[in-house]
Parts: sequence; C-alpha cells; structure tokens
Amino acid sequence: MGPTTVLVETGARDPVAVAEAVRSVFGARVTDLIPAAQTVVVRCAYAIADDASFLDDLTEVVASVRSGSPSTSGRLVEIPVVYDGEDLAHVADVTGLTVQEVVDAHTAVEHRAAFCGFAAGFAYLEVGDRRLTIARRASPRPRVPTGSVALAAGYTAVYPVASPGGWHLIGRTEEQLWNPHRQRPSLIEPGDVVRFIAT
Repeated sequence: MGPTTVLVETGARDPVAVAEAVRSVFGARVTDLIPAAQTVVVRCAYAIADDASFLDDLTEVVASVRSGSPSTSGRLVEIPVVYDGEDLAHVADVTGLTVQEVVDAHTAVEHRAAFCGFAAGFAYLEVGDRRLTIARRASPRPRVPTGSVALAAGYTAVYPVASPGGWHLIGRTEEQLWNPHRQRPSLIEPGDVVRFIAT
C-alpha cells in the first residue's frame, strides 16, 4: 500500500489481536494500525524497503497470534438505549422472537467492537446473540437520525451522526459516539466491549 504501509490479511486471526501483537513487538517503528473485518493496515515510521527484515518479522508476529483468540484489552462501554426503533417489530418478525425478546437478547450480552468505519465513531459491534443476525434493509433510508441503535449482517451499531443507512433501527441513545475535542474522540474503539442498557 505504498512505501511505508502494508495490508495484512489476518485469515482466522482476530484483527484487533493482530494489531495489538504488532504494536507490542514493533513499538514506535509502527505509526498507525487500522484493524478491519479481516485485515490490518500497518503504517511504518520509515520506508519498508529500508528494513530488510521488516516483512519477515511482521509475518512471524502475525503467525504467533492464535486463530480464533479475540483481543482481551478493550474497555467495557455501557450505553443506555430507549428501544422504540421503527424496525423493532420487523426484526422480531424476521428473527422469530417477540419484541421483548429482541430487546432482552440485545441487552443480555456484551457486543465486541470489531472495527470502526463508515463514519467517524461508527463501530461495528459483533452481535453477541446470533439470533439477532438479520440482513440489511432492501433499500437504505436517506437519513438515519444521530444516536440510532441498529442491526445488520451480524453487527449492531450506533449511528454517531445523521446519515444515510441501510440497517434496521431498534432504538436510540443520547450518548455522544464521536467528539473530536475529547482525549479519546471515539466512545467505542476496536477491541472494546459494549453493553446496551434498556431505559
């Protein structure tokens, strides 16, 4: 991906765990790590060609991460939610659950942040209860309100800003997901676990 950047395909390894392993071994030699669904972008502080052993060392570090072992360094983030989303009844119909069972399933477990993208502060949270796995909407909405809590394709998320979106809306929160003036601008970062609390 250029003279200083490598795209690592993680396969069955957890991208957040791979990023943490790379950070721990390479330290300041790596200036940026961006985990995604199945990859990690690794940006170096120098041209990779100037370090003959870098790619071999990187391959060794990635291989040292056990397949299927998730990162355990994330924080717990609790988010209060009013479960009154306009797609809540539809989600219940598709999943075969009652509306209350959808809410209970969403709040009973922790959801792990796999990666961030789409918009600043938008974290893709792996659905902790597989019964809530539901395909995206057939047609996206032109505008989803800020704070909307949604489900799609094995993930749940909170929309940090108003934007178009094709996920199913099940609730809303007043929590501010993105604030560039905070020390940690994104409320949720990869590796964090999120617990939703019905209010």
